[in-house]
Amino acid sequence: MKIGVVLPTFTWSPEEALSVAAAAADAGVHGVFAYDHLWPMGNPSRPALAPFPVLASIAARHSQLFVGPLVARIGLVSNETLVSQLRALEAIAPGRCIAALGTGDKLSAAENEAYGVPFASAQQRRADLGEVAATLHGEGMTVWIGGGARPTVAMAEEMGCAVNMWGATPDAVGEQAARSEVTWAGLLPKDDSGNHNDAARDLLGRLDEAGATWAVVGWPAPLEILGEVSGT
Repeated sequence: MKIGVVLPTFTWSPEEALSVAAAAADAGVHGVFAYDHLWPMGNPSRPALAPFPVLASIAARHSQLFVGPLVARIGLVSNETLVSQLRALEAIAPGRCIAALGTGDKLSAAENEAYGVPFASAQQRRADLGEVAATLHGEGMTVWIGGGARPTVAMAEEMGCAVNMWGATPDAVGEQAARSEVTWAGLLPKDDSGNHNDAARDLLGRLDEAGATWAVVGWPAPLEILGEVSGT
């Protein structure tokens, strides 16, 4: 199982994200990812960096790291623009770009509405996701599709793309692994003092045993633990 980290991009400056990416590379983590939001979920007063410029900069600096959005949200830009953004990232990081895609949901609708970007129906967003995924998958790019509604998961299974499951239990990951490639993303547990400990190691181990091909951990993340796991 490969290990990834979601970068801290809900800031005004990319410096922290670039620093975390360098530390992750030094620790032996396999990849770094960035959210695709116009503001942190439910908090419009805070900033959010656009994912693709940050990821491109990191890809050019660290040739061993996989890079990708987690997840690129359908409908923020046109399908053609999103495809071109991911093609450009792939050109900078050949074979290391992960096109993780998602439809978004009602929790992120306010971001679209605030900027006058239409928020299409779930059916239309799913159709657009399928179009983008088919194009990139057909070009040989690694594509993950954010799991959620069963029809979206079924589409990923039919296309042969990995299903990315946020915060899923190892049991749920194992069930999905029986049907398709599955990747996991989420936060690691902490002890009563707010520190990551053996529970974090245990969860990662159980996800590996369940069949996840990637575990992508949200920031803040214990890079020393992730480095240990990535080396096993």
